Amino acid sequence: MDYRVIKENDLFLLTDDKGNIPLNNDYGLGLYTKDTRFLSKFDLKINNEDPILLSSSADENYSANILMTNPHMEKDGELILWRESVEIQRKRLIYDGVLYETVQVKSFYPKPVEFDISMQLDVDFTDMFIVRGFQSGETGKRTGIDHTDKSLTYHYEGADGVKRSTRVGWDREAINTSDAEVAFHFSLDHEEIQSVTFTIAPEVDGVSGEIMAPEQALENLKASYENWEKNTARVQTDSSRLQRLVDRGILDLRVLMTDIGYGQFPVAGLPWFGVPFGRDSLIAALQMLPFNAEIAKGTLRTLASQQGTKVDPWRDEQPGKIMHEIRYGELAGTEQIPFTPYYGTIDATPLFLMLLTEYTKWTGDLSLAEELQQTIENALMWIDEYGDRDGDGFVEYHQESSKGIANQGWKDSADSVVHRNGDHAETPIALSEVQGYVYQAKTGIAAIYEKQGKAEEAVRLLKEAEELKSKFHEQFWMEDQSFYAIALDKEKKKVGTLTSNPGHVLYSGMLEEEQADQTVSKLVSPAFFSGYGIRTMAEGEAGYNPMSYHDGSIWPHDNSMILLGMSKLNHQKQANQVINGLMDAAQHFEYDRLPELFCGYGASGGPAVKYPVACSPQAWAAGTPLVFIQTVLGLFPDALNEVISVSPELPEGVNELTVQSIKIGNGYLSVSVRKENGKSFLTVNENTTGYTIHTDK
Repeated sequence: MDYRVIKENDLFLLTDDKGNIPLNNDYGLGLYTKDTRFLSKFDLKINNEDPILLSSSADENYSANILMTNPHMEKDGELILWRESVEIQRKRLIYDGVLYETVQVKSFYPKPVEFDISMQLDVDFTDMFIVRGFQSGETGKRTGIDHTDKSLTYHYEGADGVKRSTRVGWDREAINTSDAEVAFHFSLDHEEIQSVTFTIAPEVDGVSGEIMAPEQALENLKASYENWEKNTARVQTDSSRLQRLVDRGILDLRVLMTDIGYGQFPVAGLPWFGVPFGRDSLIAALQMLPFNAEIAKGTLRTLASQQGTKVDPWRDEQPGKIMHEIRYGELAGTEQIPFTPYYGTIDATPLFLMLLTEYTKWTGDLSLAEELQQTIENALMWIDEYGDRDGDGFVEYHQESSKGIANQGWKDSADSVVHRNGDHAETPIALSEVQGYVYQAKTGIAAIYEKQGKAEEAVRLLKEAEELKSKFHEQFWMEDQSFYAIALDKEKKKVGTLTSNPGHVLYSGMLEEEQADQTVSKLVSPAFFSGYGIRTMAEGEAGYNPMSYHDGSIWPHDNSMILLGMSKLNHQKQANQVINGLMDAAQHFEYDRLPELFCGYGASGGPAVKYPVACSPQAWAAGTPLVFIQTVLGLFPDALNEVISVSPELPEGVNELTVQSIKIGNGYLSVSVRKENGKSFLTVNENTTGYTIHTDK
């Protein structure tokens, strides 16, 4: 399906490439907010016929421009409308909870022409889980349609007691209006232009966005994007492919920003995951730290507001646990699904603490840690008491909810944790990367506690971290493979399949130098590195499948977490190998955009192969090119100790790189790197941080 999607804050529109929402389509097209479809048919006709598509672009996320024309029309030998004589342009944008669409028509026929433009409409108020075919259940009913000369308002009363409505308005006199259609007559001279603008405003329990002139909405929207760019670090490079990837990533992340009252944070991806999403939002915010650290603050506050408070097996909730995903639709409101929120993730809680500690290293802002002090303590309690189910020192997961998720790490498909003989591991399962997250969280929080004067608590956390480090190597290391197991199963047996998961542990600082070196070497070996990136599972393993979701595919964000570790440990050569592979892959996808994932086939076999179903844009994929920049710079600040480590090495094909206005502490760092005779040289153009710069790690 070649779909088109635009989004702003909590409202998004998903249509076909003509801009239409045909009734009863198989792709879930519609206008959505709060996990409900507020427009299920939006079908443009000219003289009751489908226009012909000329061009349709999806490179902009906040607006769309679709160009069409008319088919040839005649009846009983009499000309009605000559083919391709009318240009039809659909311009749309979303602002403040309202969709604006202007249908502009222009005649290129040499004589006056007349025709009708109609829009076929319907609203089903269907819950997103039902639209996607994941769930059925008790729902409410439509309660009527209100008509005025220039609007139709559809009403619905949900089984959850929530009243929902959709108001469709227009600014031109209609010649015909019914419950399902509004039509307009146009008379045009040669090259004359006329238009009609629709406004579609969803309403939930009487609350809706403010409708304004579309020109004002566009001006406000552009201003918000200009403000985004102003507050985001800027990159300039002589590598056009790197430049395009970074520019696209920054724009994609902007459109994925949402604010539910605690500050901006990235939702997971479009079209189906435009909601607060534990690990996805946390990792995307982590990727953005060098570019806009304020996003981490909004992400942390948003997730803290939903921290678990009780033991609730239906939602896999426990006190102190950070949520996985929250939904706002009718099925959630009636508790027919557990996403209110749902807590079935093993990694969101340590990732929450990890993001907080990294945010503090970039900003020196201890006030956020003070604000979230109880959240921190509750999260640490969860790690030790509920996360470690059997007291063995490792955090493990086990599904409690009947409608929850079985595998609760980032590789959450049912076949993602598999032994080398092909048997699926049984829960409780302790994942390798999660132990790294816990180590990084505890050492990072200990550093914050030291600055807060909580020496005793800091010492305790550091002791726990060192114990975890020792146990991890003892129980996860596979000497015969010179690599770590993906997990321990319920019998505490190593799940020995070679996967990318242990690569995340590099970033934590938990590995000894020898094992870190061996881990890096394995990840860039031919079994893992396809030429386009590091596979989720090594080629040759029993579970390996390059077409799978998690067992041999390539996920850019997975690579980005590994890249951070490689760079932090000064494995720049290997990191640059991976970066070049991903940049090579990106050239085979639309709009200079790294996809959520792609197939793990080797580069020697031809172009990178698209995975059949993937979110686009997707937050942690969009954030991956930003990690390229941090990795290439070898940039790791420590605002708590007022030092900045920079160790740049430009990859092949990149000879110049300038990054301006990197916010660190209370100041800014701007640097340039140039390559001469294969060596990279750093120039500090600006340093108002007051911190000492170390160029050797």
